[in-house]
Amino acid sequence: MALPPQSGETFLREVDENLRRDELQGLAKRYGGWLIGGLLMFLAGIGGWLYWQDRQRSESAEQSEILAQTYSDVGAGKMSTVPPRLDTLASDGGDVVRATALFARAAVAIEQNDRKLAVSKFRELADDTSLAQPHRDLALLRGTALEFDSIKPEEVIARMQPLAKPGLPWFGSAGELTALAYIKQGKKLEAGRLFAAIAADKQVPDSIRARAVQVAGTLGVDASASLPASAQ
Repeated sequence: MALPPQSGETFLREVDENLRRDELQGLAKRYGGWLIGGLLMFLAGIGGWLYWQDRQRSESAEQSEILAQTYSDVGAGKMSTVPPRLDTLASDGGDVVRATALFARAAVAIEQNDRKLAVSKFRELADDTSLAQPHRDLALLRGTALEFDSIKPEEVIARMQPLAKPGLPWFGSAGELTALAYIKQGKKLEAGRLFAAIAADKQVPDSIRARAVQVAGTLGVDASASLPASAQ
């Protein structure tokens, strides 16, 4: 269900080592779109994980069966009844089923090029205090990535502030969004330092750390000492 990410290697080849300030703003726009694809790539997977979790402590066998059949229909390309079923589960399901249905509904909306609806579903998830914090944090991250080009960089930074801290689970992705917002503001040094911090955090996936090293370099910050061995 998720959108395929664009090629990070192509992006990095296009980044000039001596970017001027106006070029950095263009970088934020191009890179932001690519990053959105990368952040969304496992939406289908998160739905499956939440479904498995629900099966382990099922509150409603009937809801679980409906959810399972819905995912089966998605896999078979039978999409006509998927949105209304997910909407029903999002309204009437238990906490885990509701979270799963909302994530899946957002992913379907993205595939159907309805970003407005997807953003509203992510916002509904992020604002639901009855749901577990990891679900809400993921929804905030996904929604912000989708809205990146349409909201002010100050808002991106404010939203990501609780997540963009070294050692936290979403530091890599939330830090990237924050750094891109800094670039939009013309804060080249701050962005470079944040990319360097991402590269230095060993809890961040190696692919993100390697990318952070390269982007930090284009911003005048040498983070090469943090490059994961697998990426050297």
